[in-house]
Amino acid sequence: MDTNITRENALALLQKYNKEPYHIYHGLTVEGVMKWFADELGYGEDREFWGIVGLLHDIDFEIYPNEHCIKAPELLKAAGVSDEVVHGVCSHGYNITVDIEPTHEMEKVLYATDELTGLIGAAIKMRPSQSTGDLEVKSLKKKYKDKKFAAGCSRDVIQYGAELLGWELDKLLEQTIFAMRSCEDSVKAEMKELGLE
Repeated sequence: MDTNITRENALALLQKYNKEPYHIYHGLTVEGVMKWFADELGYGEDREFWGIVGLLHDIDFEIYPNEHCIKAPELLKAAGVSDEVVHGVCSHGYNITVDIEPTHEMEKVLYATDELTGLIGAAIKMRPSQSTGDLEVKSLKKKYKDKKFAAGCSRDVIQYGAELLGWELDKLLEQTIFAMRSCEDSVKAEMKELGLE
């Protein structure tokens, strides 16, 4: 699977349209999560592809929040990004803003984990450790069930994502914690390098 863009250029593209540090942080986190899942699910040879789709998935969100996943193709195609990346990015808006269905396992993982990384990120901010290192599914599930907590993270999308993958919710929660744990330090280090910490 080809991206037609280097990781360095993908990060520059993300930063071209996103100035808010949180959006860069989220892109880097989802990139790391996607790479972890690529390795875990037997797609290791495509881990860079999975990562770049994760990095660029919210390319249009900051500038065009009401046209999220609708403006993305225009921004990505202008940069010469492959159609496979465009489809992957846009499919995470399925039944929200677009009707591009996640068909590849990579797209289903992105759909299932995008909102969930936000929920986990909010949960760890409440912890003394500020880390996924000691976060357990039981604790995350309490936050998940509290609709007022991180209310912007759609539980319906997370649940549907788990169903798309054919997983129990608990499996998705646990695997995504592990995935975030795998990249937490490198994301913090890169944010520091970028002067966005």
